[in-house]
Amino acid sequence: HNKDAFYIRQSVTSFDFDNYIPKVDLIFHLAAMSRIQPSFDNPVSTFTNNVLGTVKVLDYARKNKVKVVYAGSSSKWHDHTDSPYSTTKFLGEEACKLYRKAYDVDVEIARFYNVYGPYESLDVKNGNVIGIWRKQIELKKPLTIVGSGEQRRDFIHVDDIVLGLVKIGLGLQHHEDAWELGTGKNYSIIELYNFFKLKYNCDRINIPDQKGNYKATLQTNDDAQKRLGWKPKDRLKHYILNL
Repeated sequence: HNKDAFYIRQSVTSFDFDNYIPKVDLIFHLAAMSRIQPSFDNPVSTFTNNVLGTVKVLDYARKNKVKVVYAGSSSKWHDHTDSPYSTTKFLGEEACKLYRKAYDVDVEIARFYNVYGPYESLDVKNGNVIGIWRKQIELKKPLTIVGSGEQRRDFIHVDDIVLGLVKIGLGLQHHEDAWELGTGKNYSIIELYNFFKLKYNCDRINIPDQKGNYKATLQTNDDAQKRLGWKPKDRLKHYILNL
């Protein structure tokens, strides 16, 4: 916690934006239900938070002339009807583009790839693969590999995400689509497991493939690097070996 910050612990869907008095200069809209698999169990909550919540933020920005940086998802590059999560993130981007075009709201989309790092959720249901495996290590259970493990992910450290967001939020550059925040390098889940095995000498088991489990994510648009001078690092192996 930052002692100079003012925290409001409230849902983006229930927060009273109309009566919020302090002047806001910039919004980083990161409030969302952020996992594919849990979204199958909670489609209504996923839509409420990720779509309605986003529209409420954008409408506040419209009324108060505030810049918004929206956290999009690399699921944009897959069939968005594969999961409730993917559809809601697609609709979130569409809402941003609507408010940008129809209301002249200053909104930039930052499209996240597979984020990991300190304070990630260690939860076998709601975590990402690294968080799930960290929890399984803690419980002394074998690591679960979904499907073949050949699927590949562009893992991006949260520190690099923050640096990218700051450059987007405080900069004057505008992107007609979205700033892609990934490393441009991906690893198979088997390769990821091998890093964990080096650290923990852990076992693995394969479980059946899951709906919405993409074959690969990989940042190929490097506008953020070229236009913003953003320089992400491949920290994955180092991070795992130093857990």
